[in-house]
Amino acid sequence: MASVRTFTPERLFRVFALLETITWTLLILGMILKYAVGVGDWPVSIAGFIHGLIFIAYALQAGVVAVNQRWRLGLAALAVASAVVPYATIPTERWLARRGNLEGGWRTDATEDPRDARPLDRAFRWAINRPLPLAAALVVALAVIMTTLLMVGPPGGKA
Repeated sequence: MASVRTFTPERLFRVFALLETITWTLLILGMILKYAVGVGDWPVSIAGFIHGLIFIAYALQAGVVAVNQRWRLGLAALAVASAVVPYATIPTERWLARRGNLEGGWRTDATEDPRDARPLDRAFRWAINRPLPLAAALVVALAVIMTTLLMVGPPGGKA
């Protein structure tokens, strides 16, 4: 079994880009079943929930990778926004990899770089050196966001 340290930022981003693409396929299939086949709302409800969950998880991991890779805010926003367009996360991941934006490992140790003294970078190193509590915090964030969105209701309201 691979250790957390061998699960590089590039690999993490690639896995979630693929998962986001898979859930887009599920959602589109659910819509075909609902509207073309007429089986009811359940396929879209199930696929929509799964897609929403993975969309939020993708956005959270993109934020973690963006901080680790020291991306500018615009690049981080572009990475997250790519999940809004069906199947765009894969070309985005490949583009980021070609540009070198996903290279390297996790920044677990301070270097001579003056940015390493910034509070965000210190907090990030603290968190990334504790992968289980970090993962737990991200799962809690995911649950809170999903719960809030479910309470607000589906996009466009009830049909």
